[in-house]
Amino acid sequence: MTAGANDLPIGVAIIGGGPAGLSAGLQLVRANRRIAILDSNRPRHSATLESHGFLTRDGIPPLELRRIGREEFEAYPSAQYAQAIVRSVERLSEADAHAVGFPDGIGFRVHGTGIRGQANAEFIARRVLISAGLTEQLPQLPMIRAYYGTALHSCVECDGFEKTDKPLVLIGETSDLFARALLISRFSSDLIVFTNGADTIRPEQETQLNAIGIRVERRIIDDIVGEKADMTGVRLADGEVIARVGGFVRPRWNAPVEFMGEIELERDDWGLVVTDERGETSARGVYAVGDIVPPGPQQLIIAAGNGARVAAKLNMDMIRGALGVGMIDE
Repeated sequence: MTAGANDLPIGVAIIGGGPAGLSAGLQLVRANRRIAILDSNRPRHSATLESHGFLTRDGIPPLELRRIGREEFEAYPSAQYAQAIVRSVERLSEADAHAVGFPDGIGFRVHGTGIRGQANAEFIARRVLISAGLTEQLPQLPMIRAYYGTALHSCVECDGFEKTDKPLVLIGETSDLFARALLISRFSSDLIVFTNGADTIRPEQETQLNAIGIRVERRIIDDIVGEKADMTGVRLADGEVIARVGGFVRPRWNAPVEFMGEIELERDDWGLVVTDERGETSARGVYAVGDIVPPGPQQLIIAAGNGARVAAKLNMDMIRGALGVGMIDE
């Protein structure tokens, strides 16, 4: 359905149409809820040619997975999908929420700017579910984007199998680099960890990595080098080129929820949105799921599963709110 300002109030406005948001949306329309998904269709993993580990869809392009999910969601009469970038989410006053028929006095107005020729979108919703995903900041290397999604990846679980027995890199400046190196060691014993000058591998960790044949390279990286589409190595600032054919990058993440405006959300030390066991954030009525919640990016099938789980809790929250029996789901 086309989204517009004249639509009736809805149950949930879902911000983001990736696997988590689509899965939640599907579960909620099947619970006879009026649901709207607002999505820009600009996923973080759009550079990835294939996604892996999703049962019945192993090897499918991520954008194709989203297309199929959207078609399944839109097949339900209470489903609405808007190609829009969310600009603001405003909390309704308790009186206004009651006036539009929300029995527990909780409600939100969600504004989105239409893209690709689509109309602007505005929804009045009882609940908001944020599944907008993350933006990522890769190491500042001129050519890293040219190989990202083909030779270099961020998800070991998603792309490690295809790198089996190849000479690999792990590039990162975060405190979890040691754990990522251990995970990659399942796929290749020919691994070099590049810290790019950051002090992220402790001496005792380096000793442990060396014991299993993994080298730690602490010198500054100048760039990624290659021949046409093929990565061939990592060039250090001193000019030495270390031959590598691919591997993994550990980006820094940002949860882009500026559209929440004055509605403050608690964050953890990584900047991810904190939720309780039901998926609700520190702001009553606002839920979050997917990459933006701890522990951060995971496989698509895990995101989809978490979307379904949070949808069930959210549905029960609205049932209890309508009946006035409290919000504790036992």
